[in-house]
Amino acid sequence: MPEEQVHSSESIELKIEPPRRFSLNLAELWFYRELFYFYTWRDIKVRYKQTMLGLLWVVLQPVITVTIFTVFFGRTLQISTGLLPYPLFVFSGLLFWNAFSASLVSAGNSMITNAPIIKKIYFPRLIIPLSAMLVAMLDMLVAGLLFLGMLLYYQIAPTLSGLLLYWPAAFLLMLVGTTGLSCWLSALTVKYRDVRYVVPFALQVMLFLSPVIYPISMVSYPGLQYVLALNPMYAVIEIFRGSFGLAMDSTLMTISAGSALLLFAIGVSYFKRTENYFADIA
Repeated sequence: MPEEQVHSSESIELKIEPPRRFSLNLAELWFYRELFYFYTWRDIKVRYKQTMLGLLWVVLQPVITVTIFTVFFGRTLQISTGLLPYPLFVFSGLLFWNAFSASLVSAGNSMITNAPIIKKIYFPRLIIPLSAMLVAMLDMLVAGLLFLGMLLYYQIAPTLSGLLLYWPAAFLLMLVGTTGLSCWLSALTVKYRDVRYVVPFALQVMLFLSPVIYPISMVSYPGLQYVLALNPMYAVIEIFRGSFGLAMDSTLMTISAGSALLLFAIGVSYFKRTENYFADIA
């Protein structure tokens, strides 16, 4: 038998096994990149299926929230927000906070929602929580267009350095902190189902403990400011507002950015360590 025929008759064994060390397996995620599109588009259609207003809900939610906070907090408490009018101050915080909270809620439930698929075929499990985040990023993009319209209305523009440096830095830091928490919560929910009920309540509490509706300088106790700065979204929001000339506390920013990086390492590490058991207990 010719040599080439001998080689063609040999079977090739494909072995799928977890990585021997901590790794994001970016090459594998890229290989399965079409799944990102599939899961993201599916979640978008499910979210807005049979709704009268569709994506308009993404615009109505921050508009109504900003209006309520402006009437009951901005005018009643006379909160000073420096160079930014209070509606813009609140919207700049909600723009990132809504994306952050929506990512955590969606990602926290994602492994349970996709349990039938997880049990049948292999693919990188990280795709599931990350695709849930992509849906929230799309909502953020739509709300961001409204924010640009408000900037034109109030005739306020970011500095050139802020637009080129601060905006991308705020977005990247938000992705880091959100990815870590999303991975951690999605893996934790597989084992402890009541986590998905705790997350929405915790996010409501955290909204009032983050600098979304008031500057952290209003907190008179420095020790409490350090505690509030552990929120990874603190640095994100402050960097974004810094593009409009608002002052930033370097110590608090370092604490918050460090918290985001730590959450990323812990969250992804926990997810990768426990993903082998998802198909058994999901």
